[in-house]
Parts: sequence; C-alpha cells; structure tokens
Amino acid sequence: MSTYTQLIYHIVFTPKHRSPILEKSNRPILFKYITGILNNKKCHLYQMNGVEDHIHILTHVHPTISLSNLVKDIKVASSLFIKSENLFPLFQEWQVGYGGFSCSFKDKEILIKYIANQEEHHKKLDYKEELISLLKEHGISFDEKYLL
Repeated sequence: MSTYTQLIYHIVFTPKHRSPILEKSNRPILFKYITGILNNKKCHLYQMNGVEDHIHILTHVHPTISLSNLVKDIKVASSLFIKSENLFPLFQEWQVGYGGFSCSFKDKEILIKYIANQEEHHKKLDYKEELISLLKEHGISFDEKYLL
C-alpha cells in the first residue's frame, strides 16, 4: 500500500516584534529561497506572498515532515540567508511561533487569490486583525496579550 495524503497548510509568520522590515524589492528573493526549501522537503508550494511585517505560505506538506519542523527549518535557513545576503538590513530574526492552518483542497484556489492579494488586503486591515480573523475562522482559542 502507498501513502496518499493531501495536507495543505496556510502558514503565517512575522519578523521579531512584527517589525515592518521586509522591503518589497527584496521579498521575491526571499520567496525564491523559501521555495527552494519547500522543494527540498518534497512540499508543493501553491502560493507565497507577504507585506512588510509578515509572510503567508500556502503549501502541501509531505507526510514525512511535521508542520512544526517545516516552519522551524524555513525560519532557521531563511534567517541565515537574509543575514548573509543582507537582504533586509534591519532583520534580526523571525518572531517565535507561527500560525498554521489546515486547509481543504476545495478552498485552495480561494486561498491562492487571498495570499496573492496581500498588499491590497492590508490596505483594509493590519496583521493583528488578520491573525485574529484567521484564528476565529479556524476555531482556535487565544489570549490577545500573546498576539504581539
């Protein structure tokens, strides 16, 4: 018997202190690097985008890797890359934690469009409002004091 899975996750994380330091001009370089990490982990990227203070990744996660290990690997490797390339001069590190939301395959196209339109989306609400909306949508209880 083979293993068949369709594990799609919407991942969201931010630089430390939600610092708005991810300059638009260098984001494509970061996204290309993260795409390479996902490919090496046998994950399929559907969409990635972000704004100055956070990024979104919509990806299929290979069944041999846990979500927490994938996010850790992305954060560690991309931090080293950002610093070695001086991609975002004010970048210190990624914030501890992340949002990871399982997604239905049938909702994939909606999420691809949502992530692709992040700049337009964030003209209407900020990261914290977006995160609260995602947490509520997915039925995740939270304490607002930890939403730095």
